[in-house]
Amino acid sequence: MTATDAQVRARLTALAQALRHFHSALLDFAKGEYEFLHGPVKGPFALYSLVMNDSSFQWLRPLSGLMATLDEVLDTKDTVLTERNVQDVRQALGLLFAETDTRFADFRAGYARARGEARVRETEARWRETLNSLEA
Repeated sequence: MTATDAQVRARLTALAQALRHFHSALLDFAKGEYEFLHGPVKGPFALYSLVMNDSSFQWLRPLSGLMATLDEVLDTKDTVLTERNVQDVRQALGLLFAETDTRFADFRAGYARARGEARVRETEARWRETLNSLEA
C-alpha cells in the first residue's frame, strides 16, 4: 500500500519537529562551549550573528542545511510527496552520521562532544524513534 501525500507530509513534519528539538539542544551545547571560552553571549541577536559567522558554530551547518531543505520540501504545496522523499531524508541523515563520509567530520566531532548532555541524548532518541517509525 502506498502512502498518500498527506500521510508522508504528516510523518516528515513529525520528523522535522523532532530534528528542530535536537538542533536546539546541539545549539545550546555549542553556545555553552563558546561562552566557556569567550564569556556570555549578549542576547538572541548576538547568538544569531555568532551562529551565522563564527567558526565555533560551523559544525552545526550540515544539520541546519538538511533541516532547511526538509522544511522547503514540506512547504511545497504543489508537489506530491511520496515514499521517495522519506528515503531521501533517511539517506541524508545516514550520510550525516556515517563515519565513512569525511564531508561531515566536523559535525560528527561536535556531535560527539555534545552527546554527554542529557538533553542532546533525549532529543536524539526522539528523532531517531520518529525516523524509525517512518515506513520506507
